[in-house]
Amino acid sequence: MEDSIFTKIIKGEIPCHKVYEDDKTLAFLDIHPVQPGHVLVIPKKQVEFVWDVEDADYSALMSTVRKIAKHMRTVLGATYIGEQVIGVDVPHAHVHLIPFRTVEQFRRVPDMSAEPDHAALAAMAAKLVL
Repeated sequence: MEDSIFTKIIKGEIPCHKVYEDDKTLAFLDIHPVQPGHVLVIPKKQVEFVWDVEDADYSALMSTVRKIAKHMRTVLGATYIGEQVIGVDVPHAHVHLIPFRTVEQFRRVPDMSAEPDHAALAAMAAKLVL
């Protein structure tokens, strides 16, 4: 399998706004966030679908998802942290964590053609880093 954009991020070939990393997982900000603070959590082993991730790596992934979501709720004061496993945009298992207060905010579709606001992303990453 060819390296995904996420594998390239893990290898340091592409920069990201990292908020957490351990030996099995990486969490970083989505550059086209649904809402400010939108985080992607990925396993470091590239597997296309989250349901195909090996048990130990899946447990590590979900443990990180939980840790980051709780931290986001505290730091951002969000009413909710939504979790999405979509699996069609990048062939590398990943979980979206989206802070929101209303259903409309959670279902917002970001403008994927917009230039990322790296200053805002850097400031948000500084708030969320664990």
